[in-house]
Amino acid sequence: MNQKARLLAYKAYQLRVDSIRATTAAGSGHPTSCLSAADIVAVLFFKVMQYNPHNPSQINNDRFLLSKGHAAPLLYAAFKQLGVVSDEQLLTLRQINSILEGHPTFRFYYAEAATGSLGCGLSIGLGIALANQLNQQDCYTYVLLGDSECSEGSVWEAIQLAAHYKTHKLIAIIDVNRLGQANETMDGYTVDHYDKKFTAFGWNTLQVDGHSIADLIDVFEKAHHNTDRPTVIIAKTIKGHGLTLVENKFDFHGKVFKKEELPAILQELKDRFAPKALFEDEAWQLNLPVFNDTQIVCSDFVLPVPRFSAEIATRKAYGQAITVAASVCQTVVCFDAEVKNSTFTELFEHEHPFRFFESFIAEQNMVGMAIGMTRMKKIPFVSTFAAFLTRTFDQLRMAAIGKNPLRIAGSHVGISIGQDGPSQMGLEDIAMMRTLPGSIVLYPSDGISTFKLVELMANYHQGISYIRLTREATPILYDENESFPLGGCKVLRQPEGAQALLIAAGITVHEALKAADLLLKESIFVAVIDLYSIKPLDIQTLTAVAKKCQSKIITIEDHYLEGGLGQAVAAALVNESINITQLAVKVLPRSGKPEELRAVFGIDAQAIINAVKL
Repeated sequence: MNQKARLLAYKAYQLRVDSIRATTAAGSGHPTSCLSAADIVAVLFFKVMQYNPHNPSQINNDRFLLSKGHAAPLLYAAFKQLGVVSDEQLLTLRQINSILEGHPTFRFYYAEAATGSLGCGLSIGLGIALANQLNQQDCYTYVLLGDSECSEGSVWEAIQLAAHYKTHKLIAIIDVNRLGQANETMDGYTVDHYDKKFTAFGWNTLQVDGHSIADLIDVFEKAHHNTDRPTVIIAKTIKGHGLTLVENKFDFHGKVFKKEELPAILQELKDRFAPKALFEDEAWQLNLPVFNDTQIVCSDFVLPVPRFSAEIATRKAYGQAITVAASVCQTVVCFDAEVKNSTFTELFEHEHPFRFFESFIAEQNMVGMAIGMTRMKKIPFVSTFAAFLTRTFDQLRMAAIGKNPLRIAGSHVGISIGQDGPSQMGLEDIAMMRTLPGSIVLYPSDGISTFKLVELMANYHQGISYIRLTREATPILYDENESFPLGGCKVLRQPEGAQALLIAAGITVHEALKAADLLLKESIFVAVIDLYSIKPLDIQTLTAVAKKCQSKIITIEDHYLEGGLGQAVAAALVNESINITQLAVKVLPRSGKPEELRAVFGIDAQAIINAVKL
């Protein structure tokens, strides 16, 4: 073993020691999962990667994603060796005030993404790699996967699309240590199975002994020679490598060593891995990127709003709005799940083809890629039918944990899509999106409000923003000078002597206005609010207007009752002594014409009139 390989072996030894020390101090963690990957991480961090740990956001850094997030102590130990995490910090692993959580989150400044829900990392890495291709950056993205997580369907979604886009600077490494949490993995040590699968999906494949430093150095050099497809390095390893007590044995996943065991364990590691002559710190130097380009970042910007001469579907106005946004800001990108002619993102593709990413019918990977794009300071808009976003909830919750500012558009919402039937009706999306920490939920009722809310989303960087889009064309309610602040609402009607306040959003705003006009003919007065911001809510305005309407509210929504607009309002006003009636879809819907369905399921103008008269 040459001097460089010996130094890397020593780095791997230090990573093993620190992973065990940290997990033992914490009293919990996954040390055996760290031991299997220590050699891989040592070669990556201290030989292969060009990375500036003092500026992790530097645009031309190579990137490393720990998809097997339970091996977080190994990541933290690597950054200790890079000089940005102290030994004192390392030993705070999993403590309440520590930035070093059980799985990486945004609190650890050097993590590229929040990981830990297995199956998400490769998609995020693919998003970073695509951003680098778009930026024409000559840097690599490395994703360390566990073999168990390769059962996840989202992994194979990412594998397909990475080959489609020929992301040759994306390198996945599979830590094939054979043992999952409760069982042997499906393929065990049959590494040829991984090879054949990835080859069939169009990847360059390389196999390696994951504990041979020399072989790992060589295999990464071979990976860099590939220039036309992504590469996977299939590294055969031993779970718990280095400790005879646990090596390649079941029942040690997620189990830490006791403090009294630590001296003997550290001695064994020293006997097996520590060189006779220890290296001085100056024997290793940072492998910094050659240059640092300036990264384009858009500050808050304003969208010019067109004059709409006729009614328009908010989904079409959305397609127009993001196309304009991309003309105003170079960092706006668009992802669509093969429904661009329904979400009208085809307008974006036509004007900005290099910033449009067709994701095909693989929504989980689409959201994961968008997470990666946010890491590279892009402003991603992600579009599909709201019904199909339900399968992306895992990726969305991980984005929320990572505080990634995704912009999500769900079109074809509610029973108002009509005859396609319940499988296509987004009826759970408000509830789903409201639960995400830091999220905002927006629901425009016309083309103008759609433009304004897309602008708001583009400038919202604190978390996920969601816009709900209607299939049907709706009349224009506002003029171009109207403002739509976050957490606001629009009082469309507020007559003296109102008997009730109608609160609606999107398509049901128009039903509420119809009901108000019909009730007026009977000399029954009602107020109407367009609740375009469902999260956060304008509690003050809702309360004030309701108090002037005999403290009677009727909410109307094209969404299931549970977790929707009505329950959001009811929860916010629970202590205000206001009577609230909630009109929503309360049973499983069926196919039919939109107006028929709104009547049958009690959210049309007549249903509103009946509720007012009760």
